[in-house]
Amino acid sequence: MKSILIKDTTKEERENIVREALGDDYDVGCGYEDTGIDYQLYIDGIKELRQLNEEARCGFVVAHPEETKGSSCMEN
Repeated sequence: MKSILIKDTTKEERENIVREALGDDYDVGCGYEDTGIDYQLYIDGIKELRQLNEEARCGFVVAHPEETKGSSCMEN
């Protein structure tokens, strides 16, 4: 599998990565609001997908925090 890191991809490749991951219901540049993640930051080369996913995960309420050992969000 090819790297999806910003340094290893072009903007067009990042657009395709996001489009393929989200499916046909989303169009690049709009419609990402429903996911809770601003994928445009990845497309524009500002933040890696890993960072965006971690930030989104930290925003969710965990129903069973005892089951999430090792989560950086829960250590605060």
